[in-house]
Amino acid sequence: MTTEITERQFEIIEAAGKLLTEKGVGGLTIKNIALEMGFSESAVYRHFKSKEDIIIAMLDYLAESINIRFDNICKSDIPPEKKIVEVFQSQLDFFEANPNFVVAVFSDGLFEESGKINDAIQKIMSANMINVIPVIALGQKMGKFNSAMKPEELMHIVMGSFRLQMYKWRISNMAFDIQKEGKKVINNLMKLITKQ
Repeated sequence: MTTEITERQFEIIEAAGKLLTEKGVGGLTIKNIALEMGFSESAVYRHFKSKEDIIIAMLDYLAESINIRFDNICKSDIPPEKKIVEVFQSQLDFFEANPNFVVAVFSDGLFEESGKINDAIQKIMSANMINVIPVIALGQKMGKFNSAMKPEELMHIVMGSFRLQMYKWRISNMAFDIQKEGKKVINNLMKLITKQ
């Protein structure tokens, strides 16, 4: 990854994600991060200038992870319909292993924190679109996917459905099996976009 995050910075990011999960945006403070980690506040400040920088580092890390994973899948030789399934499975696997990243993307109030945070979230959406839209377009060209809509429009439906499922998982405090429920969403989406 091009964003260099030290092991200690990643630990701080994880602690921030845990606080977001447990206490929401209001509970995410440098003081609380330091307490969570057993550090002094100055030790946290040695790695990040502010709470905003921690959140942005978390979101940038996620955007890069998506770019790398999706790029590998989307440039492979497998059929377009298989690529779409693998892209979403990759997200399910990542978020199941790293639920704090779901919290960062779907925390109420986080969007109001700053324009820089909104820009970082936009990078995540762009990483999705840059990689997946060409796969949808190829699938349409090959007659595999419904071509009644432009690839960008189909992408919004597909990504919107997946994001809704992740949001439901987030607000349930990860109370249900995201793999099981996520696979249902993927299967239903494939029925929707695949030509019968």
